[in-house]
Amino acid sequence: MKPAILNNEETIVVKRLEKRFGEFTAVAGISFSVSQGEIFGFLGANGSGKSTTIRMLCGLIAPTSGEARVAGYDILTQTEEIKHSIGYMSQKFSLYEDLTPFENIRFYLGIYSVPEKEWGQRISWVLEMTQLTEERNRMTRELPPGLRQRLALGCSLIHSPRILFLDEPTSGVDPLSRRHFWDFIHRLASEGITVFVTTHYMDEARNCGRIVLINEGRLVASGSPDEIIRGACPEKPDADLNDAFIKLVGK
Repeated sequence: MKPAILNNEETIVVKRLEKRFGEFTAVAGISFSVSQGEIFGFLGANGSGKSTTIRMLCGLIAPTSGEARVAGYDILTQTEEIKHSIGYMSQKFSLYEDLTPFENIRFYLGIYSVPEKEWGQRISWVLEMTQLTEERNRMTRELPPGLRQRLALGCSLIHSPRILFLDEPTSGVDPLSRRHFWDFIHRLASEGITVFVTTHYMDEARNCGRIVLINEGRLVASGSPDEIIRGACPEKPDADLNDAFIKLVGK
């Protein structure tokens, strides 16, 4: 279930991307890029422009100006190709609670137009990967949050995407499940899948090789977690990412 290795190419390229809603500017001309196999953190407070940016990159809304390519496809003219090249997992559980894990997986195989001859192998792969084999026929609404999270992640990977968008994926999940989740994310990245993640847990953001911080629609910091901490809090040697976040957003 691995994507083709693409020589560490840039799988997301954003240039001067802007989105306005009437007089309100939600995203103000941002630029950045993400490489294949990178765990990339996109951080910001509520209302900072994170979700609007993700919706543009996923081909769900059009930008007001600027440009971007995702998995090599243009977000203005090739939205359907983008949707079949990415996986998306939101903070709000988005699967069908009145279906079983098996039925949810089979439903998403159809949504992503996976050839029917591959269904058996992919269903087995997701159930094994998510450790849900014994729960495959249990109603999804009866699963604990950690298992529901695994199911949502498995369904987002069912079509072997090159890029995985995770929007606050561990919200409301216990610490042990969060640790297992991030162990798996590191494994995906090692196999060449690009992971684009938003989170309000700064300890989780430490898993990112590189972070971009957005505030009021503008990029205010970019770099590794340590680089951002040093740049934001040079006077505080024991500062952590929480301190840097508060300092930068406070500006």
